Amino acid sequence: MAKILLAEDDENLGVMLNNYLKAKSYEVDLFEDGEKAFDGFRKADYDLCILDVMMPLKDGFTLAQEIRTINKTVPIIFLTARSMKDDVLEGFKIGADDYITKPFVMDELLFRIEAILRRVRTDEPFVSQIYTLGKYAFDTQKQTLQSDDASHKLTTKESELLSLLCNNSNQVLERNYALKTIWEDDNYFNARSMDVYITKLRKYFKDEPEVEILNVHGRGFKLVV
Repeated sequence: MAKILLAEDDENLGVMLNNYLKAKSYEVDLFEDGEKAFDGFRKADYDLCILDVMMPLKDGFTLAQEIRTINKTVPIIFLTARSMKDDVLEGFKIGADDYITKPFVMDELLFRIEAILRRVRTDEPFVSQIYTLGKYAFDTQKQTLQSDDASHKLTTKESELLSLLCNNSNQVLERNYALKTIWEDDNYFNARSMDVYITKLRKYFKDEPEVEILNVHGRGFKLVV
């Protein structure tokens, strides 16, 4: 049974979500503001976080950034009443796994939760691989990128994307294939999300001239090693 942290300041919506998810056999801790949610996160282990963007005392973006200082990989879904593209992209830059815009259908949120948990909690045994990328060693199981003078702990999506690039190194990784493999949908926002993660990966290799992630116009990306 997965344990979910739910941060939502709208009392009616919070109670409704809490009851709905519990009825679907999830364990849920509901917090009505960002500060209480962060305090709760520090005291318990969660499989997934659902964060409202607009909350008193501490907004969802700030809360997500603080959560990421403790746990780089726990999946995060943002709830937002705003449809501005910049807000969605800001969430992805912080490391969100998904977002859903209010008002929404409960079943849609459930579908997104289940899709994320399937990715991170697959029943298939995970085979660890270590790729050599210039001076770096990328460990797919530990989700780390390490060299003698640098160490990076990758988020789940960073690790999944880099794994796909490594599996197709020196070849074109088709954009739509990557989107459907990792995000399960090639819509506009997911495509922009992938661009954000590509930018993050490039920053990790900025001091390694032997590794480059190229844009292949109209097709996708190529990891050149």
